[in-house]
Amino acid sequence: MSDTYAYYKTVFEGVPKPFAFVDLDMLDRNIAAIARAAGSKKVRIASKSIRCLEVMRRILASSPVYQGIMCYTADEAAMLVREGFDDLLLGYPQWQPDRIAELVRSIGEGRSITFMVDCAEHVRQIERIAAEQGVVVPLCLDIDMSADYLGLHFGVWRSPLMSWEQARPVAELIAASAWLKLDGIMGYEAQVAGLGDNVPGKQLKNSVIRWLKKRSIAEVAKRRREVVEGLEAMGIAKLRFVNAGGTGSMDSSRLEACVTEITAGSGFYAPGLFDAYTGFRYEPAAGFAVEIVRRPRPDIVTCMGGGYTASGAIGIEKQAQVYLPAGLELFPLEGAGEVQTPLRVKNGLSLSLGDPVFFRHAKAGELCERFLHLVAVSNGQIVGEYATYRGMGACFL
Repeated sequence: MSDTYAYYKTVFEGVPKPFAFVDLDMLDRNIAAIARAAGSKKVRIASKSIRCLEVMRRILASSPVYQGIMCYTADEAAMLVREGFDDLLLGYPQWQPDRIAELVRSIGEGRSITFMVDCAEHVRQIERIAAEQGVVVPLCLDIDMSADYLGLHFGVWRSPLMSWEQARPVAELIAASAWLKLDGIMGYEAQVAGLGDNVPGKQLKNSVIRWLKKRSIAEVAKRRREVVEGLEAMGIAKLRFVNAGGTGSMDSSRLEACVTEITAGSGFYAPGLFDAYTGFRYEPAAGFAVEIVRRPRPDIVTCMGGGYTASGAIGIEKQAQVYLPAGLELFPLEGAGEVQTPLRVKNGLSLSLGDPVFFRHAKAGELCERFLHLVAVSNGQIVGEYATYRGMGACFL
């Protein structure tokens, strides 16, 4: 760790702080590791976990395993089209007619864009716009993969379609339309892919989560298979894709015969929350640096800024993690602050005003919402500055 701190301190000398960075050497190793973890499946990139076009281009160019983007809003999809990306899957339902219409026009011009739906209202909204423009629009059915065990809802609240019986009426509505086609199905098992099971100091909870994950993996596979078989029995032509999981569920999603692709995003940067998994470990390829500007006491340094907290339910794990140098820790009653972050300095660590402190964000792409660009480093040199979505003047959520 001390060698890594000295390496980064030297590489980034003279770069104004705060700044965000991406270590391309670590990123490339993560890209290769995720491609291997996918087995025989394709990998679709989750743009919300990247939020940087240059990084997404790098991933797509690295291997034929990587194919397509799962984006999160219609405005983002429109930007990606303008930037030359194709094979876009909207990961979430869209409703605003003008936004949908813009993408339908792009489909009419030959771009591959698939809308997510999970109810009849979604289908009819898109069908009306498709008919107005005379364009056949591809749709994806979002099948909910959460489960209820003994009164516990294990997973996240997404689609209302939790079984083939619930999905069938929506599939029939799509099949009956002259302006729609069923392009694929998606099921995101968030309780497997997005839930750590090796959190320090939480042994009992970790054991329960591992048991629930094991049970859920079997249920997820059964539910997905029943939907695929139900569509086949309806006479639906072969789906272009069956999308599953995320970085945290690749080892189980890749075993399902009906799955054709797995979505991955956070694993490329490997943020702090990804340290809490037993099944994999990727390298911390992205982070941010702040500057020491005060020394209130010999054993305390204070940095300018640093309070970049992750979304989701409030918890200590959503704070950014002190990464480098080793031997610093946050104060529980202050944490990482909006304008300053005090840190306790352990014995033997010598730091000066102006020195950088490197942090890892708890989540992946959210880091890019706080910085205009990522300083790209490789082999001991800064090799570029990659604009983030925010640096492009783009803010979608």
